[in-house]
Amino acid sequence: QVQLVESGGGLVQAGGSLRLSCAASGSIASINVMSWHRQAPGKKRELVATINSAAGTNYADSVKGRFTISRDKDKNTVFLQMNSLKPEDTAVYYCWAMSTRGNDYWGQGTRVTVSS
Repeated sequence: QVQLVESGGGLVQAGGSLRLSCAASGSIASINVMSWHRQAPGKKRELVATINSAAGTNYADSVKGRFTISRDKDKNTVFLQMNSLKPEDTAVYYCWAMSTRGNDYWGQGTRVTVSS
């Protein structure tokens, strides 16, 4: 089992920055992929950024050049640095992890609100 706890959300003005954190605990040695997803009101949950065990990353087109995903293996934490935030980035952001056995886990989410 893996537990994921997100933090760092809040209210920010357009153009501002936030840094989200996702702390993993439990069977963390089994994790090989972690990602951030978001769900805006009335919309489907969407993938924002992914990082794998080799530190390879991928981003949604809508956040490329503005968001950066990174991983601190010593602290078992994944970060999402969000710069140049836009009102359309407003959503609940969720951390997700997949183990080598194919089991996946979700965090409880952290809310990000970007005011115009």
